[in-house]
Amino acid sequence: MLTVRTGTPGVNCHGTSRRTAIKAGLFGATGLSLASLLKMQATAASPTSKEKSVILLWLDGGPSQLEMYDPKPDAAVEYRGPFGVAKTKLPGVLVSEIMPHTARHADKIALVRSLHHGTGDHFAAAHWMLTGKFGSTTARQAQMSPSLGSYIAKIKGPAAAGMPAYVGLPAAESVYLYPSYMGAAYLGGQYNPFNVNKEVAYLAANDTRQVRSPKWLGALDKSSGFSLDAKSNLLKQFDSIRRDVDTSGTVESMDVYQQQAIDLVMGSKAHEAFDLDKEDPRSSDRYGQGPWGRYTLMARRLVEAGVRFVTVDMPHWDDHSNIKEGHGRKVPVVDRAVGALLDDLSERGMLDDVIVLVMGEFGRTPKINTGQPGIPIPGRDHWGAAISAMIAGGGLKGGQVIGKTSKNAEYPVDRALKPADLLATIYHQLGIDHGTMFKDHTGRPIPMLDEGQPIRELV
Repeated sequence: MLTVRTGTPGVNCHGTSRRTAIKAGLFGATGLSLASLLKMQATAASPTSKEKSVILLWLDGGPSQLEMYDPKPDAAVEYRGPFGVAKTKLPGVLVSEIMPHTARHADKIALVRSLHHGTGDHFAAAHWMLTGKFGSTTARQAQMSPSLGSYIAKIKGPAAAGMPAYVGLPAAESVYLYPSYMGAAYLGGQYNPFNVNKEVAYLAANDTRQVRSPKWLGALDKSSGFSLDAKSNLLKQFDSIRRDVDTSGTVESMDVYQQQAIDLVMGSKAHEAFDLDKEDPRSSDRYGQGPWGRYTLMARRLVEAGVRFVTVDMPHWDDHSNIKEGHGRKVPVVDRAVGALLDDLSERGMLDDVIVLVMGEFGRTPKINTGQPGIPIPGRDHWGAAISAMIAGGGLKGGQVIGKTSKNAEYPVDRALKPADLLATIYHQLGIDHGTMFKDHTGRPIPMLDEGQPIRELV
């Protein structure tokens, strides 16, 4: 039943190997720490029915601001890039021509064009964007601070009983690490994301593998005739694997939560939310049939069912070469998924209750390079001095652009903002005081954010 294998070969541009994937029958495939998850639910704040949730579309690798939300059509060709621009509903506001759905939703969204942190280090940048703090680096990759999702999971808990508070689709990662800077750090492993399927990690925008419901749903169906003893043995087997991988060095007892764990994963509510086959095909088709669209649809189903924070992993944005082909494949897929998600949330009356955030760890160099060794096709390198993000919903004020960059998108010239400002805005909308203190591993109280204020134009 138990197997341990290495994930699909591949490295990022810093040479970091993709992490080992661990599979232990039904539960290992999900990456779900059942005792931790249930302990989180038992100790979290009691949810209120209309409290807000968050969907983060994480563009791992660093998307180009010029090819997405901050095009510069009047710049020289070596800066403006291979694509034209599209007019939006907002006078004078342009986005890349390969983002027509973003253009039609401009009245609902806010484009934040003046984010910056100044680093081109994947690890430092991802940590900064996801936690609001400088901490981890290439030389010291361990997560230093809890993530946005983990803080929200701890403070708010799930929005409905019987659902996890924090879910990664297909698995929460950054810079090819799990859960990496999406994780809980010193808050404890019970606030890490529930990863739905690490076995299909790193899915590209044009991946041809069909994304359906998680395969463990079928296993659950088949297990309906298991005796309680058989189910308990399955949980114990999973727990023996977790002993080897628990980074905190502690393992919570399964005894108190054993029956609750069975109820959770066997429960009809969770089962229904994860089952994409339950979705109306007319609704699901507009997201696109590729993995990024399908997991974005699943994210909507999950927040509707009561998950508080969902991250959708959309990797492979590190286009040092061939920006035209690389971003040209990926940007339209994100655009379609975001457009469908905003349509769906609006039609269901959920947009004011769900924050949608699209971002990566940094932007790309304004001036196009000549490619890289072995691939002499123009691309863009790492750039932390000008970063664009899109945010919508959750009661935030859409229909605006916040901040401005220089004529070549090199750096902010108006309303320069840090990652902490963006995260403080989300915490504010969820009713969380971002100055709240939590003890680190040494027992020292640490504030959620060291700097930053909610972005006044949004709140």
